[in-house]
Amino acid sequence: MRSPTTQPFNAFRTAPVACCLSILVISLCCLPACAHNGPPFPIITDQRVGPCIVSLWIHPDIGTSPIFVLVDPAPGGAIPKDLKLEIGIQPVSRRLPEVVYQTTIADQRGQLEYKTDVEFDRQEFWNVRLILQSSAGGGESRAKVEATPIGYGRWDLLLFALPFLAVGFLWFKIAVKRRHQRKQRVAEASFAGTPSP
Repeated sequence: MRSPTTQPFNAFRTAPVACCLSILVISLCCLPACAHNGPPFPIITDQRVGPCIVSLWIHPDIGTSPIFVLVDPAPGGAIPKDLKLEIGIQPVSRRLPEVVYQTTIADQRGQLEYKTDVEFDRQEFWNVRLILQSSAGGGESRAKVEATPIGYGRWDLLLFALPFLAVGFLWFKIAVKRRHQRKQRVAEASFAGTPSP
Protein backbone atom coordinates (compact mmCIF):
# COMPACT_ATOMS: atom_id res chain seq x y z
CA MET A 1 0.00 0.00 0.00
CA ARG A 2 1.18 3.55 -0.79
CA SER A 3 2.52 5.54 2.15
CA PRO A 4 0.62 8.76 3.01
CA THR A 5 3.65 10.94 2.15
CA THR A 6 3.89 9.63 -1.43
CA GLN A 7 2.50 12.21 -3.89
CA PRO A 8 0.38 10.84 -6.74
CA PHE A 9 1.51 11.48 -10.31
CA ASN A 10 0.06 14.79 -11.49
CA ALA A 11 0.01 15.28 -15.28
CA PHE A 12 -0.87 18.93 -14.94
CA ARG A 13 2.33 19.60 -12.94
CA THR A 14 4.66 17.72 -15.26
CA ALA A 15 3.09 18.78 -18.59
CA PRO A 16 4.42 22.39 -18.56
CA VAL A 17 7.92 21.16 -17.72
CA ALA A 18 7.78 18.57 -20.49
CA CYS A 19 6.48 21.16 -22.98
CA CYS A 20 9.25 23.64 -22.08
CA LEU A 21 11.90 20.94 -22.45
CA SER A 22 10.54 19.82 -25.82
CA ILE A 23 10.45 23.38 -27.14
CA LEU A 24 14.02 23.93 -25.97
CA VAL A 25 15.23 20.73 -27.65
CA ILE A 26 13.39 21.53 -30.88
CA SER A 27 14.75 25.09 -30.89
CA LEU A 28 18.30 23.84 -30.53
CA CYS A 29 17.92 21.16 -33.20
CA CYS A 30 16.08 23.15 -35.88
CA LEU A 31 17.85 24.75 -38.80
CA PRO A 32 17.78 28.57 -38.90
CA ALA A 33 14.78 29.93 -40.78
CA CYS A 34 16.37 32.23 -43.33
CA ALA A 35 13.90 31.82 -46.17
CA HIS A 36 10.79 33.79 -46.81
CA ASN A 37 7.78 31.52 -46.93
CA GLY A 38 4.22 32.62 -47.28
CA PRO A 39 2.38 35.30 -49.23
CA PRO A 40 3.97 38.42 -50.74
CA PHE A 41 4.48 41.38 -48.39
CA PRO A 42 4.52 45.14 -49.04
CA ILE A 43 7.76 47.12 -49.28
CA ILE A 44 6.07 50.29 -50.54
CA THR A 45 2.72 51.15 -48.96
CA ASP A 46 0.24 53.86 -50.02
CA GLN A 47 2.83 56.26 -51.42
CA ARG A 48 1.91 59.06 -53.76
CA VAL A 49 3.81 58.79 -57.02
CA GLY A 50 2.72 61.29 -59.66
CA PRO A 51 -1.09 61.24 -59.97
CA CYS A 52 -1.47 57.87 -58.20
CA ILE A 53 -1.24 56.18 -54.81
CA VAL A 54 0.78 52.98 -55.14
CA SER A 55 1.66 49.94 -53.02
CA LEU A 56 4.28 47.41 -54.12
CA TRP A 57 4.10 43.80 -52.90
CA ILE A 58 6.92 41.31 -53.45
CA HIS A 59 7.77 37.67 -52.83
CA PRO A 60 11.60 37.94 -52.79
CA ASP A 61 12.74 34.38 -53.49
CA ILE A 62 16.02 33.67 -55.26
CA GLY A 63 15.17 32.93 -58.87
CA THR A 64 11.97 34.23 -60.44
CA SER A 65 9.93 36.34 -58.04
CA PRO A 66 6.55 37.99 -58.61
CA ILE A 67 5.93 41.69 -57.96
CA PHE A 68 2.46 43.22 -57.67
CA VAL A 69 1.75 46.97 -57.76
CA LEU A 70 -1.67 48.13 -56.56
CA VAL A 71 -2.71 51.50 -58.00
CA ASP A 72 -5.36 53.92 -56.73
CA PRO A 73 -6.10 57.48 -57.87
CA ALA A 74 -4.83 60.33 -55.72
CA PRO A 75 -7.62 62.08 -53.73
CA GLY A 76 -9.79 64.06 -56.11
CA GLY A 77 -8.00 62.65 -59.15
CA ALA A 78 -8.26 59.78 -61.60
CA ILE A 79 -5.88 57.12 -62.86
CA PRO A 80 -4.51 58.22 -66.26
CA LYS A 81 -5.49 56.00 -69.17
CA ASP A 82 -1.90 55.90 -70.46
CA LEU A 83 -0.35 54.90 -67.13
CA LYS A 84 2.83 52.87 -67.51
CA LEU A 85 4.70 51.17 -64.65
CA GLU A 86 8.19 49.66 -64.70
CA ILE A 87 10.23 47.97 -61.98
CA GLY A 88 13.99 48.46 -61.75
CA ILE A 89 16.03 45.84 -59.84
CA GLN A 90 19.71 46.12 -58.87
CA PRO A 91 21.87 44.64 -56.10
CA VAL A 92 22.68 47.16 -53.36
CA SER A 93 26.36 46.26 -53.94
CA ARG A 94 25.97 47.42 -57.59
CA ARG A 95 27.78 44.30 -58.81
CA LEU A 96 25.20 44.14 -61.65
CA PRO A 97 23.62 46.94 -63.68
CA GLU A 98 19.98 47.77 -63.01
CA VAL A 99 17.48 45.67 -64.96
CA VAL A 100 14.13 47.34 -65.75
CA TYR A 101 11.07 45.08 -66.11
CA GLN A 102 7.84 45.99 -67.88
CA THR A 103 4.58 45.31 -66.03
CA THR A 104 1.27 43.98 -67.32
CA ILE A 105 -2.08 45.26 -66.15
CA ALA A 106 -4.85 43.29 -64.45
CA ASP A 107 -8.13 44.58 -63.06
CA GLN A 108 -8.84 42.69 -59.83
CA ARG A 109 -12.50 43.39 -58.96
CA GLY A 110 -12.15 47.13 -59.29
CA GLN A 111 -8.57 47.24 -57.90
CA LEU A 112 -6.07 48.16 -60.61
CA GLU A 113 -3.04 45.90 -60.36
CA TYR A 114 0.18 45.70 -62.34
CA LYS A 115 2.29 42.53 -62.30
CA THR A 116 5.72 41.37 -63.37
CA ASP A 117 8.30 38.72 -62.55
CA VAL A 118 11.85 39.73 -61.63
CA GLU A 119 15.05 37.73 -61.23
CA PHE A 120 17.21 37.57 -58.09
CA ASP A 121 20.39 35.53 -58.64
CA ARG A 122 21.68 35.35 -55.05
CA GLN A 123 20.84 36.05 -51.44
CA GLU A 124 21.60 39.70 -50.76
CA PHE A 125 19.89 43.08 -50.47
CA TRP A 126 18.43 44.55 -53.65
CA ASN A 127 17.24 48.04 -54.62
CA VAL A 128 13.73 48.05 -56.02
CA ARG A 129 12.72 51.13 -58.05
CA LEU A 130 9.11 51.71 -59.07
CA ILE A 131 8.92 53.99 -62.13
CA LEU A 132 5.56 55.58 -63.02
CA GLN A 133 4.95 57.44 -66.29
CA SER A 134 1.77 59.05 -67.65
CA SER A 135 0.55 62.15 -69.47
CA ALA A 136 -0.68 63.47 -66.09
CA GLY A 137 2.79 63.20 -64.56
CA GLY A 138 5.25 60.63 -63.34
CA GLY A 139 7.61 59.81 -60.55
CA GLU A 140 9.58 57.13 -58.73
CA SER A 141 9.55 55.31 -55.41
CA ARG A 142 12.40 53.24 -54.03
CA ALA A 143 12.76 50.45 -51.48
CA LYS A 144 15.18 47.68 -50.47
CA VAL A 145 14.47 44.01 -50.02
CA GLU A 146 16.52 40.92 -49.21
CA ALA A 147 16.27 38.01 -51.63
CA THR A 148 16.18 34.72 -49.73
CA PRO A 149 16.33 31.01 -50.64
CA ILE A 150 13.04 29.29 -51.44
CA GLY A 151 12.60 27.15 -48.28
CA TYR A 152 12.82 23.38 -48.19
CA GLY A 153 10.01 22.50 -50.58
CA ARG A 154 7.98 19.51 -49.43
CA TRP A 155 9.93 19.31 -46.17
CA ASP A 156 8.54 22.69 -45.02
CA LEU A 157 5.33 21.11 -43.75
CA LEU A 158 7.23 18.52 -41.73
CA LEU A 159 9.58 21.13 -40.24
CA PHE A 160 6.68 23.41 -39.29
CA ALA A 161 4.74 20.47 -37.82
CA LEU A 162 7.58 19.15 -35.64
CA PRO A 163 6.82 21.29 -32.55
CA PHE A 164 3.14 20.30 -32.65
CA LEU A 165 3.99 16.63 -33.12
CA ALA A 166 6.44 16.77 -30.19
CA VAL A 167 3.87 18.36 -27.86
CA GLY A 168 1.23 15.85 -28.98
CA PHE A 169 3.62 12.97 -28.33
CA LEU A 170 4.37 14.26 -24.82
CA TRP A 171 0.68 14.63 -23.99
CA PHE A 172 0.10 11.08 -25.25
CA LYS A 173 2.91 9.73 -23.02
CA ILE A 174 1.51 11.62 -20.01
CA ALA A 175 -2.00 10.28 -20.66
CA VAL A 176 -0.72 6.69 -20.95
CA LYS A 177 1.33 7.01 -17.76
CA ARG A 178 -1.61 8.56 -15.91
CA ARG A 179 -3.93 5.77 -17.03
CA HIS A 180 -1.40 3.15 -15.97
CA GLN A 181 -1.05 4.71 -12.51
CA ARG A 182 -4.82 4.97 -12.14
CA LYS A 183 -5.13 1.23 -12.88
CA GLN A 184 -2.34 0.53 -10.40
CA ARG A 185 -4.13 2.53 -7.65
CA VAL A 186 -7.39 0.66 -8.35
CA ALA A 187 -5.54 -2.66 -8.15
CA GLU A 188 -3.87 -1.62 -4.88
CA ALA A 189 -7.19 -0.49 -3.43
CA SER A 190 -8.92 -3.73 -4.40
CA PHE A 191 -6.02 -5.78 -3.04
CA ALA A 192 -6.12 -3.83 0.24
CA GLY A 193 -9.88 -4.41 0.52
CA THR A 194 -9.60 -8.20 0.01
CA PRO A 195 -10.33 -9.95 3.33
CA SER A 196 -7.64 -12.25 4.73
CA PRO A 197 -8.44 -16.05 4.65
